[in-house]
Amino acid sequence: CTLDSEVALRVGGDFFFDPQPDDSPVNLVLIAGGVGINPLFSILLHIADLHGYQEGKGNRHKLGTAKLYYSAKNTSELLFKKNILGLMKAFPGKITCCFHVTQQRSQICKELQPHITGK
Repeated sequence: CTLDSEVALRVGGDFFFDPQPDDSPVNLVLIAGGVGINPLFSILLHIADLHGYQEGKGNRHKLGTAKLYYSAKNTSELLFKKNILGLMKAFPGKITCCFHVTQQRSQICKELQPHITGK
């Protein structure tokens, strides 16, 4: 987004992302904290599947990018972190993530360091 961009937010309720082949591409920003990652991780997996089909079989879906912002007390509470890193590696520039930790006391592993903000 840029300054003055229009965005839509959704809080609570059912979580799903079901783009249709004729829909215009959208860029998603997903924001999660703690165990709230569960439905958003499912959305990321669905996006990865659609990107995989698009690259392999001429899928008609027009996909934008997906950026996940995910916060927890420390890196041990970041659920699915290895899976998320794998999705980022498999679909560079299409799926990205920024992890934020608020109470990390120990050293952050090298694999996560480039993606971590916070204390």
